[in-house]
Amino acid sequence: MSKKVVTLGEVMLRLSTPDFKRFVQTDTFDITYGGGEANVAGALCNYGLEGTFVTKVPDNPIGQSAINHLRRYGVDTQFIAKGGKRLGIYFLETGASMRASQVVYDRADASIAEAEIADFDFDKIFDGAVWFHTTGITPALSDKAAALTEAALKAAKAKGVTTSIDLNYRKKLWSKEKAKEVMTRLCQYVDVCIGNEEDAETTLGFKSNETDVTKGELNLEGYKDVFKQMKDKFGFKYIASTLRESYSASDNGWSALVYDGNEFYHSKKYDVRIVDRVGGGDSFASGFIYGLVEKMAMKDACEFAVAASALKHTIPGDMNHATLAEVKVLMGGDASGRVQR
Repeated sequence: MSKKVVTLGEVMLRLSTPDFKRFVQTDTFDITYGGGEANVAGALCNYGLEGTFVTKVPDNPIGQSAINHLRRYGVDTQFIAKGGKRLGIYFLETGASMRASQVVYDRADASIAEAEIADFDFDKIFDGAVWFHTTGITPALSDKAAALTEAALKAAKAKGVTTSIDLNYRKKLWSKEKAKEVMTRLCQYVDVCIGNEEDAETTLGFKSNETDVTKGELNLEGYKDVFKQMKDKFGFKYIASTLRESYSASDNGWSALVYDGNEFYHSKKYDVRIVDRVGGGDSFASGFIYGLVEKMAMKDACEFAVAASALKHTIPGDMNHATLAEVKVLMGGDASGRVQR
C-alpha cells in the first residue's frame, strides 16, 4: 500500500534562458513547470510514494498543460481546482562563476492567489494521507492564500496527519514583517520545520550568529542555538536546515543540520558543480520527508535528503529526477560520476 503525501502550493510556468544566456541576449526560452510543493510531490512519486498535489490553475490550455506535466511524473492531480485568471510565470537566467542567477516573477493575480477555501474538500483530500507539506511561498502570495494554507494545516492536524513546512522566504513576494506575522501563526500547526541559512531569521526572527551566506561561512553552534529556540517556541518534532556554502554560482558546498529536540546531526558535505540549483531545497525537503515516512533514523533521513538534493543540482528543471537507487549509491559514498554500463 503506497503511502500518501499531500502538498499544497502554486505551480508555475518556468521560462529559462538556454546556454547560460542573459535575458537581454536570448531569443528563445526553455519551458517547464515547477513550484516548491509541486516539486516535492513529483520527487516523492519518483521514490515510490503517492504524491498528491493541491492547487488551483486557470481553466485553459496552459493550466491543463501544467496538470499534464505533473501527471507525467505520477503526481495525483485529482484535487486540483480550476478557475481564476492565469497561471503564474517565472523567468530564470542561470548564472555561472561569479555571476549570480536571476529570477523575475510574473505571478500577480495567479489562480492560486485568489483561491477560496471552499474550492477544496480537505476532509477528502487528507483521507488516507500520512503527511502534509507546504511552504512559506504559498501564504506569501496573498491573504487568501495564507488563509488557505492555515485551513489546510488545521485540517491535516485534525485528521492526525504529520505536517511540515519549508520556510522559504521570498523577499520579492512579501516583507519580513508580514512574513514573521503570518509564519508565526502557521507554525503552531507544524510538526517538521525545514529551512535554509536565512529563513529562520527572515520568517521567524531567529538569527544564527557569525554566519555570512555571501562569504560561504557557517557557524554550526549558532544554528544549534537557533534550533533550540525554535523548538522551545513551537515544539517542532524535527528541525532541519540545508547549509549552502556559496563559493560561486557554479560551485557550492552542500550539507544539512537536523535536530529532534535531543540530538543534533550534521550530514556529510558535498562539493557540487551546479547545473541548476532551482529546486535544491525542495529536493532536500522531499528526501527528508521520504526518509521519515519510511521510518529511517533521523541521521539516515538527513543523509538521504542531502544526497538526493546534491544530485538535483546536476539536473536541469525544477524537479528532482534522481532515482531511489542513485540516491542510495551516493549515500553509500560513490560520488565518482563514472559512466554506468
